[in-house]
Amino acid sequence: MTLTLLIAPSGFKESLLPWQAAEHMADGARRALPHARIIQAPVVDGGEGFTEGLVHATGGSLRTVDVSGPVGQRLQARLGFLGEAPGTPTTAVVEVAAAAGLRWVPADRRNPLHTCSRGVGELIRAALDAGARRILLGCGDSGINDGGAGMAQALGARLLDARGNAIAPGAAGLLQLAHIDLSGLDARLHRTQLDAAVNWQNQLLGPRGVARVHGPQKGATTTQVAEMEVALHNFARHLHRATGMDVSRQPGSGASGGLGAGFCALLGGRLHPRYEVVMQYLDLDRLMDRCHLVLTAEGQLDDQTPRGKVPAEVARRAKQRGLPVIAVAGALGPGADSNHAAGIDAYTSTLREPCSLDDAFRQAGPWLADATEQALRMVAIGMGLSTAPAAPAVARSPDATVVV
Repeated sequence: MTLTLLIAPSGFKESLLPWQAAEHMADGARRALPHARIIQAPVVDGGEGFTEGLVHATGGSLRTVDVSGPVGQRLQARLGFLGEAPGTPTTAVVEVAAAAGLRWVPADRRNPLHTCSRGVGELIRAALDAGARRILLGCGDSGINDGGAGMAQALGARLLDARGNAIAPGAAGLLQLAHIDLSGLDARLHRTQLDAAVNWQNQLLGPRGVARVHGPQKGATTTQVAEMEVALHNFARHLHRATGMDVSRQPGSGASGGLGAGFCALLGGRLHPRYEVVMQYLDLDRLMDRCHLVLTAEGQLDDQTPRGKVPAEVARRAKQRGLPVIAVAGALGPGADSNHAAGIDAYTSTLREPCSLDDAFRQAGPWLADATEQALRMVAIGMGLSTAPAAPAVARSPDATVVV
């Protein structure tokens, strides 16, 4: 029997996109089990790589748009269009991370009180200009916490303070918000289907709200987290007053620093659990029916992973088929052992020695390959399989790899 491995990783934030992670894992797998059949199925989750992943899966196209970055810099961001049947309304794919991702916030400016989502609105406007009749927004890997205020402003909404002046960018501006005027909102939005793929477990407010859970990951101090929570409470209150919608604890409203809340309340969009969207284009279940062992990966495995991250979703689907799952992580954080209950049978880290974050990013690919190789050598010993001496990392066995 030929052992078939399914490699289905997420990306490693700020270092590897999902398909890059999959290729490095496949390299390690080939070195450990040269006769195995390897299926690569990188999984996008709304964050980095969402646009390119769906465009690639559908045979679509990409274009580059000049937009505002999260700290006001100019960026070249990717806008995608799905490959669809003739006569089908054009679907554009917009990725929050492309215009407001954490990777675009310099380390010395990581204060989510001041980062802004304006570039996301500029991407949406570019999609409308290109004739899109549906816009699919991927939420994840953001460096913002402004509730989508900047996005809405770029599309014509006016968010004003008590004196009638436009509020400042970022969550800090939401502290001064006194009135929302939607009369100038781009009218094309009302004629366009707006859908967002979000982490359904992300809420705007409360103990599990976006400021408390994700603010520190974006550089916020304890004091700044408290300020952001107050700012988002004020934002939710004015959203309710302007639109009649209470998004404070709506599932997915906390996605991308609360941008999910602004997307549905201000733009009239709909929020969807991200894997309901992604799996329409990535046929992961069918691929699992053809394999014996599943490998997945992400940048950090911790107690947040079971709350909608790729490894937990991959494991959930694998367990429906009785398949064993191994996860490889760039780092292991608090509560990593909670992933056993989520269906991950074993996990390991790529880190081999103490190192700086910059070094970990630079070596992410080779270290991921090495960690995958060692994990599978352990598997081979347990299964009584033979392993080959480690080959150079550049070795390839084209007939043993299927890339999806």
